[in-house]
Amino acid sequence: MADKGAARREKFPESYAIFDPIAAEWTARSDVSLGAMFGSEGLNVRGKVFAFVTFDGALMVKLPESRVGELAEAGEAQPAVMRGRPMREWATLGTDAAARWRAAVAEAYAHVDAITP
Repeated sequence: MADKGAARREKFPESYAIFDPIAAEWTARSDVSLGAMFGSEGLNVRGKVFAFVTFDGALMVKLPESRVGELAEAGEAQPAVMRGRPMREWATLGTDAAARWRAAVAEAYAHVDAITP
């Protein structure tokens, strides 16, 4: 893992305490691996990232744009913004929503799996 990733792990131990067991479950699958994503470790399905811990310790997941809107309206997630730019197909969940991380990762996997050859 890159030095940035190690530093992020040290800065957000609570986030990784939530993410790591989820990642371990998913990487047991033959089509899922853990790889670099924006200086963090992210879950990939056949090389396409679907979930990772952000620079501020939140979980970021790739979902259809309409689903991101639904989750935001329901107060269950926030639309992702990177460097001031909204990311249409990415949602974030903070550690205060840890109970929803597992389901969000599963939903992100299903979405990316369906659109990845």
